Amino acid sequence: MQMLSNPIMMGAVASLLAGVSTGIGAIPVVLGGKFSRKSLDIMLGFAAGVMLAASAFSLLVPAYEMVGDWVGVLSIVGLGFALGGIFVHEADKHIPHEHFEKGPEGPSSSLARVWLLVLAITIHNFPEGLAVGVAFGTENTLTGLSVAVAIGLQNIPEGLAVAAPLVREGYSKRYAAGLALLTGLVEPVGGLLGVSIVTVATFLLPYGLAFAAGAMIFVVGDEMVPESHAGGHAREATWGIMLGFLVMMTLDNIFSFIFAA
Repeated sequence: MQMLSNPIMMGAVASLLAGVSTGIGAIPVVLGGKFSRKSLDIMLGFAAGVMLAASAFSLLVPAYEMVGDWVGVLSIVGLGFALGGIFVHEADKHIPHEHFEKGPEGPSSSLARVWLLVLAITIHNFPEGLAVGVAFGTENTLTGLSVAVAIGLQNIPEGLAVAAPLVREGYSKRYAAGLALLTGLVEPVGGLLGVSIVTVATFLLPYGLAFAAGAMIFVVGDEMVPESHAGGHAREATWGIMLGFLVMMTLDNIFSFIFAA
């Protein structure tokens, strides 16, 4: 009961559980499941759709409601949203990493390729944890729960999309699953940071919500959609995006109904 009244504790625990979902997604790989590129693209599209819906309904809408007028939307929400995208953009430029399809990005590095792949996913998982933490900083359990479920839901296919290609490249199943889990464990770091900042400095809350939304939408547009379309299954991946958006939009409304009752 004490945890439920402590937004910092709730944000940290929820972001940890969401991050662990990447490891859950890799379990079918450990069990010997084989997945075609087409199925992975659809699942990655689904994850992108979930992130888009969560950014819109669970982050940007509450931010709009806090500022209350169009001037605030343009200045506060707009600024936070832009800074979120700039944050991921700069991280991509200055942290060495590598993508399965796009190849190396950022400065050159002597790190092994597998760790560069892990860094790429870690960069993009940090804003997800931040989003969960900031959402619980609103002290609205519905908002926090909605974002946590969204991130956990999209992390499951994302974990599978990380582990399966690693196995195809010759890494053991357990090693690939362990790396998938490792990439998700940066999320509680982002969650604890996000909820701590907006809890201590409450005036930053609408900025934080918009920042998290901007960062996640940047990731969707810059990485997840191109990655899911690069294997020749663009139309199927797009239907995955549609389904993910619909599922998250439905869940968000179900949560609203339950908590309103």
